[in-house]
Amino acid sequence: MAMLRNESSQANGSKPPASHRALTWWFGLMALGGLGFGLYADKRPFGDDVLAHPFVLYFVVVGLALLALRFALAHPVPDVLPERVLLLGCFVGVAAFLSGNWVAIHLLGLR
Repeated sequence: MAMLRNESSQANGSKPPASHRALTWWFGLMALGGLGFGLYADKRPFGDDVLAHPFVLYFVVVGLALLALRFALAHPVPDVLPERVLLLGCFVGVAAFLSGNWVAIHLLGLR
């Protein structure tokens, strides 16, 4: 039965759903990375330039990681994680970045 479902989804041009393990890693790493970069965002450890802001560097790291994933798997990333999941992961990363920045300023007093 699963074989028929897989063949029919490929015949219609739709992609099979992403695995739960890949989704867990994607959302977990985006949240953890966003939180980590957010904790140090107010210090500006890389300088005061706009391109050296931790928020920009966070998404540079995410882009490089997605490129590395693409070459390591030898398949396009949307074959592993659908586009909506990629976008939702970016929103999770932004929320975690802002949460980490808030924690660093208001709770830890790292200013």
